[in-house]
Amino acid sequence: MKKLVMSMLVLCSIAFGSTFDDAIAAYNKQSYIEALNLFYVLAKEGDNKAQYNVALMYENGQGVKADINQARQWYEKAAKGGNAKAAYNLARLYQSLEGKVPHAIEMARYWYEKAVDGGISQAYNNLATLYLEGKGVPKDSKKALELLQKAASEGNHKAEYNLGVLYGWGDNIQRDKLKAYENLTKAIKGGVSQAGDYLDKLCKESAWVCKN
Repeated sequence: MKKLVMSMLVLCSIAFGSTFDDAIAAYNKQSYIEALNLFYVLAKEGDNKAQYNVALMYENGQGVKADINQARQWYEKAAKGGNAKAAYNLARLYQSLEGKVPHAIEMARYWYEKAVDGGISQAYNNLATLYLEGKGVPKDSKKALELLQKAASEGNHKAEYNLGVLYGWGDNIQRDKLKAYENLTKAIKGGVSQAGDYLDKLCKESAWVCKN
C-alpha cells in the first residue's frame, strides 16, 4: 500500500493538579529549565504524568539538550506506569529507530498495542500501517481494516486517508469504492492533502462514485 500516513508525536497539555502548579507556571512562562527540574522531582517519585512530561521535554529539547535516549527511557517509565500517551510516543520513537536498534519495529508494535489498549486513536492508525506493511507482524489487511475503522470512527483524519486507500485499492479485503470516496473526502476536509491525489484517481477509475 502506497503513501501510508503515520500519526506523529502525541503532545500533552501539561497535566494540571495541585502538585504540578509550580511546574506548570514555569512551563507556561517558558522557564523550561525550572519546569524540567520540578517535573523531574515528581518523575523520580514515580508519577507517570511527570515522567511523560520529562520525556516530552527531553525529546523537544526544552530546558535541556534534546536527547532521544533519555526521552525513550522516561517514556518507558511512564508507559509501564500505565500512561497510554507515553506508550504511543515510545512506539513512535522505536519505529523511527528501525534498522538502528535491534528489534526496534517489534518494540514499536508492542507499545502501539499498549497505546491501543489505552484508546489512543493515533496508535490504531500506526499499528494498522504495520499490519499493512508486514512490519513486526504478519501482513494482515483485515486486521488493519479493523484498526483503521476504529481510528476513523474517532475522527482521525490520517486513518480516514489510509482507510480510503485501503477500501479503494487494498488486497485481501472486500473493496468498496463508495467507502473509499467517503473516507478520502473526510480526510481532505481534515487537511490530509495526499487524499486529493487518490480521490482524483478514484474519480478517473470509477466516475460514477464521484457523481453521487
